[in-house]
Amino acid sequence: QVQLVESGGGLVQAGGSLRLSCAASRGAFSRYAMGWFRQAPGKEREFVAAISWSGGTTKYADSVKGRFTISRDNAKNTVYLQMNSLKPEDTAVYYCAADSLGSGRVATVAYDFWGQGTQVTVSS
Repeated sequence: QVQLVESGGGLVQAGGSLRLSCAASRGAFSRYAMGWFRQAPGKEREFVAAISWSGGTTKYADSVKGRFTISRDNAKNTVYLQMNSLKPEDTAVYYCAADSLGSGRVATVAYDFWGQGTQVTVSS
């Protein structure tokens, strides 16, 4: 069983950047595909990005494509989400999650383990 802890959230102006990190412990991190999801107030949790266990395959939601980049460092048991050109509509709690079976799927139900989330607020 893997435990996930996100960090790096905060308040940023529109057009700015943030890098989120998700550190994993108690598990074979390199065996999991990893995903980032977000949830805004009053909305359902939605897929943002995913990366395969090797890092060779990535996937993005259309709303963040070209602005966000997901990456991982298996030696450090960490997955990252670099967010550039942030918009107010990116404001949400961001969660990382581990998928033991897939190569980075978009459905929340595909993920076995979740972090506690980190708040990202983008001001206009």
